[in-house]
Amino acid sequence: MDTHVVTNQVPPLEDYNPAASPVLAEALIREGGRWGVDEVTELGALAGSAKAQRWGELADRNQPILHTHDRYGHRVDEVEYDPAYHELMTVAVRHGLHAAPWADDRPGAHVVRAAKTSVWTPEPGHICPISMTYAVVPALRHNPDLAAVYEPLLTSRTYDPELAVPASKAGITAGMSMTEKQGGSDVRAGTTGAVPTGDGTYRLTGHKWFTSAPMCDIFLVLAQTSGGLSCFFLPRVLPDGTRNRMFLQRLKDKLGNHANASSEVEYDGAVAWLVGEEGRGVATIIEMVNLTRLDCTLGSATSMRNGLMRAVHHAQHRKAFGDYLIDQPLMRNVLADLAVEAEAATMLAMRMAAATDHAVRGDDRETLLRRIGLAAAKYWVCKRATPHAAEAMECLGGNGYVEESGMPRLYREAPLMGIWEGSGNVSALDTLRAIATRPECIAVLFDELDKTAGHDGRLDTHVGALRQTLTKAASETIEYRARKIAEDISLALQGSLLVRHGHPAVAEAFLASRLGGQWGGAFGTLPTGLDLAPIIERALVKS
Repeated sequence: MDTHVVTNQVPPLEDYNPAASPVLAEALIREGGRWGVDEVTELGALAGSAKAQRWGELADRNQPILHTHDRYGHRVDEVEYDPAYHELMTVAVRHGLHAAPWADDRPGAHVVRAAKTSVWTPEPGHICPISMTYAVVPALRHNPDLAAVYEPLLTSRTYDPELAVPASKAGITAGMSMTEKQGGSDVRAGTTGAVPTGDGTYRLTGHKWFTSAPMCDIFLVLAQTSGGLSCFFLPRVLPDGTRNRMFLQRLKDKLGNHANASSEVEYDGAVAWLVGEEGRGVATIIEMVNLTRLDCTLGSATSMRNGLMRAVHHAQHRKAFGDYLIDQPLMRNVLADLAVEAEAATMLAMRMAAATDHAVRGDDRETLLRRIGLAAAKYWVCKRATPHAAEAMECLGGNGYVEESGMPRLYREAPLMGIWEGSGNVSALDTLRAIATRPECIAVLFDELDKTAGHDGRLDTHVGALRQTLTKAASETIEYRARKIAEDISLALQGSLLVRHGHPAVAEAFLASRLGGQWGGAFGTLPTGLDLAPIIERALVKS
């Protein structure tokens, strides 16, 4: 029987369009993707629909199942996904979130692809194979014969999940297999061996500790040869139709990212083809790693906007102590602070997407900016996602701790981007490596930052201190301070972008808090005197 009337509950967050986010829409146009606005908007409308949100819930809830053998005892090594996962993959591939930019010679293709990836928000786990398929192309080009056959299939807009000979399919996906249990991020410590057979192929034997999306069609694998660590192309199904000797031992039981199957793999004489030169495995695969790091940065920025949107939606519709939450001063401080972080992260991520677009077209300056900027951004933006998700969840109170709100899934996912493709220390040290191996990066970085010289004293002071730090990069404490250096580079780039292109209210809040010293240790500690109304207005959920 009904014993009460339900009031003051927040309506479902459905039929909204994440592409309407002002900071993302502005960055898309500014960074060279104006021609893709309609495409991004169309995908955003689908992403915010009840149908797509339901796909995300089902794909996350019904986790992949590993089948090592069939009913008769034959080894099959197949992963069964919920049908919703395949729906998500179909949409992602059809809209070109995977490798489509490599077949599109329009300037801004990688920017448009970044924006699409950033609005396709129903469930982040399936983006793992999408990201790796995007990233594999430049590495695969180190073997022109293989690239000629497989690149058209990688860039195809057709998603085909069937396990079959890759060359026989209408479209394929790709993964990479680098990490081993004894090495972790130190991939050179890998012991998987590769032995040439004399017919142009190698036989790989060894164990990989993390291989995500093991049902992809092809993989780039690192293995040791007599010439050192090398990169190999390994298909799940061989050209003659037999299954390669790639055995899935188990799926990882992870904190989040549930829709994505991450596995341990045993190679027992698996057939593979060399990509690049023997002994040059890291150099060959590094561009793939750089591109997936871009997606980590984009993913964290997307997570922040998603959490902010849910927090604002709740605050718009929930009353406490007589007023809507969004009208209460302290909640406005929290929401505005979350919004400033999300906008700064998005602007930096999209700037790195633009640098990538220019770099693949041969722009040396942008290549250098991306080299140092992306390493630092990957560290800092990803590092900020977890506390941001926690604060956004807290805006919903106890309701945010309940799975139905979607916030626990967002919170579980938040740390992953900081771990995947190199955890915080790896990314921070890679920032130093960029300085050491390409010292001209420093000049390019400050050329970028000098575009806003004299516009704001707080930014000038920060950039000046950073300049002094980097000109003394040979200091014996440089490695000890790597995290702070990566953070300072990111804050400088974010401040510069906001001063040049951001909304004045957002820029002022960022400068006063992040660079001006008027900030506490948690979100919601912005100083007084700021104009929060336009900051919160930009964060309102829009259809």
